[in-house]
Amino acid sequence: MILACHKINKSFGDHVIIRDGSFHIEDHEKAALIGPNGAGKSTLLKVIMGELPSDGGDVVLTKGKTCGYLAQHQEMQSGNTIYEEVKLAKADIIAMEQQIRSIEQELDSLSGDALSSRLETYTRLTAAFERDNGYAYESEITGVLKGLGFQEEEFSKKVDTLSGGQKTRVSLGKLLLTNPDILLLDEPTNHLDLNSIAWLENYLLNYHGAVLIVSHDRYFLNRVVTKVIEIEQGELTCYLGNYSDYAAKKQQIREARLKEYLNQQQEIRHQEAVIEKLRSFNREKSIRRAESRVKMLDKMERIEKPVEMDTEIHLTLEPAIISGNDVLTVEHLSKSFPSQNLFTDVSFEIRRGEHVAVIGDNGTGKTTLLKILNQVVPADSGTFTLGTNVQIGYYDQEHHVLHMEKTIFEEISDAYPSLSNTKIRNVLAAFLFTGDDVFKLIGDLSGGERGRVSLAKLMLSEANFLILDEPTNHLDIVSKEILEKALNDYTGTVLYVSHDRYFINQTATRILDLVNQTFVNYIGNYDYYLEKKEELTNAYSSTPDISSAPAATAVEPSASKLDWKEQKEEKARERKRQNELKKTEERITALEERDQEIDELMTQEEVFTNSVRCQELAVEKAGIAEELEELYLKWEELAE
Repeated sequence: MILACHKINKSFGDHVIIRDGSFHIEDHEKAALIGPNGAGKSTLLKVIMGELPSDGGDVVLTKGKTCGYLAQHQEMQSGNTIYEEVKLAKADIIAMEQQIRSIEQELDSLSGDALSSRLETYTRLTAAFERDNGYAYESEITGVLKGLGFQEEEFSKKVDTLSGGQKTRVSLGKLLLTNPDILLLDEPTNHLDLNSIAWLENYLLNYHGAVLIVSHDRYFLNRVVTKVIEIEQGELTCYLGNYSDYAAKKQQIREARLKEYLNQQQEIRHQEAVIEKLRSFNREKSIRRAESRVKMLDKMERIEKPVEMDTEIHLTLEPAIISGNDVLTVEHLSKSFPSQNLFTDVSFEIRRGEHVAVIGDNGTGKTTLLKILNQVVPADSGTFTLGTNVQIGYYDQEHHVLHMEKTIFEEISDAYPSLSNTKIRNVLAAFLFTGDDVFKLIGDLSGGERGRVSLAKLMLSEANFLILDEPTNHLDIVSKEILEKALNDYTGTVLYVSHDRYFINQTATRILDLVNQTFVNYIGNYDYYLEKKEELTNAYSSTPDISSAPAATAVEPSASKLDWKEQKEEKARERKRQNELKKTEERITALEERDQEIDELMTQEEVFTNSVRCQELAVEKAGIAEELEELYLKWEELAE
């Protein structure tokens, strides 16, 4: 064990963040800390690091172990270049190297005991230098910076001039290079593109120390962690496995608790009905029996109703009118800026009902493409055409579609003047804006809150072509899952930019990968993209000539048909399973009812005085018990 938190308590005023929270991290273990926005994940990391005091409990770091921490927001005004700043992580190695060089210069002038002493020091230092990979520290720095998405020409940039996201990447690189025994990472994949996230995954998987990660990136968590620690309503709960294992176990536990709660509620109602009936008899014996049952109910430990899973956002998207089959046609589109050529002579089509994800490295022009389609910025050349009856709904990650001077309520009511005050309040409540919150200024909101306002506007637009720029940014996991369901149920067309691989996997039917200034087309979700990436990228990007496109599409229909066939077979198997499950349940019900009938018959005088009849019923009851045992096992197998 390297880190232990025991009975941690933390509150801000009356708001309880953590109540008697306990967990531990083993050496080399990779764990995730998850929970809704505002649950207290970042607060807990700060308590562990001693940046915030706890209200009670203990944080224990094993003696002699080191701990490194990456916060979400970084202040960096050192005047160093990117390379110089990250190089500070190797200060001990650099100092050791300087000491070794200094001793080397001294050796020629020494003799006797002085020479022996310095040689001993020199041998010890060089051994330590080699053990700490000192000869390769410069290439290690370069590898980490490139892995995090920095090009060599950027290494000389001053950190003071960097954006918040770039500073976070520099801090992450610096932290990784210090090699602490345990890493605490708060949203490390924010500001990373897909390639950098994949690099970080592999780095952490091979990291010698332990890692505790706060992240909403489910694909990342599935790849990296083997334990999930959840914060929910002040409680800390540990689950073994990755995110998918956690989600399945969480659902099982919730269903079991809900069943337990409903069973108890049914028993309580039954007992209350019996008590009321006994009291109505108005006999002393009956009243005593009723009082006995009341005492039994009072002693019963009441089970709390499990929290509903979908309390974050209730999102329904539905087009007002159906568009034509051809939704968008892009022909020979090009765009560049003075310092960078984004894409050249790209052409593609989007048809009604497609869910198309645009992916690619940071700075390749994904957001610019969406802005061109929304006529926010002009293209250098080429055209795009919208199909018949196409109505665009645009979600901008920078929220330029919002008015900073308006309140949340005004933003919605001005955009949709026909809506009643009640309707507007109901919509905003679905996006967690209740009471006086609706009168907050847009300009005073956080990025996540502005994102929820933009999604609320989008929900009301009734558009049939949604264009979304990083729609999952600032959403927690539950909110992402609800948005995924809404998009999957949406009958219109979707084009979006995202770095959220899990979200892409769940919602995309097609992927456009912006690479080498052109688009590589994949018919499928993110898993399919990974399978075909190398093959199709070579086909497209070996030359920018668009004529190479058919080579990609040649492999796509067969894979698509195969997926469709597998889905059809799976649905047939599922229908068969459901039918068998239903028949089994019906047979169980019939046998249980007959078993109860036999019990009632055995209490009748004409039956229990007839030994032959009693024997017949006893044999039947035994047969029912035997068959029910088999049916219960069969039901369990079918239910699983």
